[in-house]
Amino acid sequence: HRVISLIILFNGMNMKSDILSRSGLSGVVIPNCSEMTQSGEVYLDCQDQSLTSIPSSSTWSRVPNHLLLARNQIKALRSGSFLGYERLSSLDLQQNQISQVEEDAFQGLTHLTTLLLQHNQLRTLSEEALIPMPNLHYLRLYDNPWKCLCPMESLIRTLQVPSNRNLGNHAKCAEPVSLKDRKLKQIDPDLLCEEFGPNVNVTQTLEPNPIRGKLDATALCHTYLFPVTWMDCRSLTEVPPGIPDNVVRVDLSLNKIHHLKPRDFHGAKSLRILNLSSNDMQRIDTGSLSGLLHLQELDLSSNRLHFVQYGVLEDLYFLSKLKLGGNPWMCDYNIHYMVYWLRLHPGVKHSGLLCQSPLEYIGERVEDYVRSYNRDCPKDRQLSRPDQNQRDSSWWMQRHFLECFQKQSCSVRL
Repeated sequence: HRVISLIILFNGMNMKSDILSRSGLSGVVIPNCSEMTQSGEVYLDCQDQSLTSIPSSSTWSRVPNHLLLARNQIKALRSGSFLGYERLSSLDLQQNQISQVEEDAFQGLTHLTTLLLQHNQLRTLSEEALIPMPNLHYLRLYDNPWKCLCPMESLIRTLQVPSNRNLGNHAKCAEPVSLKDRKLKQIDPDLLCEEFGPNVNVTQTLEPNPIRGKLDATALCHTYLFPVTWMDCRSLTEVPPGIPDNVVRVDLSLNKIHHLKPRDFHGAKSLRILNLSSNDMQRIDTGSLSGLLHLQELDLSSNRLHFVQYGVLEDLYFLSKLKLGGNPWMCDYNIHYMVYWLRLHPGVKHSGLLCQSPLEYIGERVEDYVRSYNRDCPKDRQLSRPDQNQRDSSWWMQRHFLECFQKQSCSVRL
């Protein structure tokens, strides 16, 4: 009996120790976060963990350089919330429920350069809250219900300092009514602390409201920093303008973008991955992908594309992966350009290029259809091969394709 009692006691102690190791001394369960290193920087990914407060820095085996806390349930940032996180250079708090930030909440974050507070419930924020972060260069505050009255005066003045051009862009007043939808960067801070605050009469002294332009990508999309700078865009009917030149990946899937227009991605110089799947897309204009010189992956699957117009793919010099499945590809002369381009870019791995019409070609690989088309192409409409001094097959294929394409008859012989 004594032996059995000792075994039970020992097992109970082990169980208690295991619970403490997972819960911490306070009994609060430690979040299931991921610690990883990239380019010598430590990332701590605590997104989507239902957290209601900032985890203690002592929880982690290493001090992080980047702390990702997006999509949790944090409602307030208390004084000293980030003590022990002194090495942080970026802090992502977007898509929480933050409505209160105490003045010393960011105490100790002297190396922080990027702070993401967009998509929260902030109505006011004091300039004093930013003082502990002297190296802050990027501050995102949009999609918060800002109450533009006297308590916001110091913050608005700070945002409007010319050297702070990347602080608070796109953030707008939600109230009072007289300033609704005015950008914090554009309103007159001298008016906020008048005796009665901004009112209908005050707006008469302001410049007239400009015609509202289109919101750009930074206001319409969620921007994330890990593992690369990327954007997740939803509920759109067109490609948002102003994709920043440092964004590496853009996810535009599951929208209703039916048409890509020229220069849609102008300025997105660093884009490597572009997902346009499931948009019910019917047309891609020549020039719509121009400028994407470094694009490596393109997903056009699950749309309504019958063919891709000549020239659409010409700027994609470094493309290595192309998804094409789930489109009603029509096997006629219009589809030849796609096969021609893929033939000249053998390093591109592609999938899903199958004929869906006409009836006799359904399910056949488009490449096979083009080969059979070429075999049946009348000889009197074929271009004679170059002589011995013209050995550049790429030149010949391009010339052959262009002449046949213009006649809507023959195509490149593969």
